[in-house]
Amino acid sequence: MNMKFIKKALLVLLLGLLVIPFNVSADSKKYQTMNLEEALTEESIEHDLSNYKETDDQVTIYLFRGKGCAYCRKFLTFINSIVDEYGQYFKVVSYEVWYNQDNGELMNKVADTMQQEAGGVPYIVIGDKVFAGYSEQYDADIKAQIKKLYETKKSKRYDVMEHLDDKEETKKEGNDMSFGFLAFTIIFPLALAAGVIVYQNKKYIDLEERLSALENKKNKSK
Repeated sequence: MNMKFIKKALLVLLLGLLVIPFNVSADSKKYQTMNLEEALTEESIEHDLSNYKETDDQVTIYLFRGKGCAYCRKFLTFINSIVDEYGQYFKVVSYEVWYNQDNGELMNKVADTMQQEAGGVPYIVIGDKVFAGYSEQYDADIKAQIKKLYETKKSKRYDVMEHLDDKEETKKEGNDMSFGFLAFTIIFPLALAAGVIVYQNKKYIDLEERLSALENKKNKSK
């Protein structure tokens, strides 16, 4: 055993540490959204929002839609029709999902958080209530949910976008525990092995030096 062997062993140890699958999660996606006027314009729905204004106090209607989707257009037409009466209570954040993959993934994530499958569009979320699809039969419930949420203290309103990472946090805690187990079962033994190699090599070098000294002493005595 020599220093070249030691260097190779330590290199192997280093490579072993580098290939350990550390799980680092970072969601850096930026989703494309449209407000009510932009969504109405894209769907060629005539509108006059001159008296409509978005504010921080309004309830947010999250609308996941497909461009050209007939039922999505019907929902937007309905929303446009209640602007004069309910416009002060709500604003719309629209995500187009047919042509935007990231938005589609967000819809599935929202559906997972709401625990209500998104089988298609429109997928509408108002506070803690989901409207999957659209029918005129939903109109009264939609208006009631908007008003109910608006009358709820803002700090008490449920906003699904603030809870998307709840499960991710649980996963992260699990990953942290997994890393601890990984460190104990893989990293620690590798480090221990490296220590043993270094220690054994030191003993070998000391022995070599002693034998060499004895040999030199014998040669001198001759």
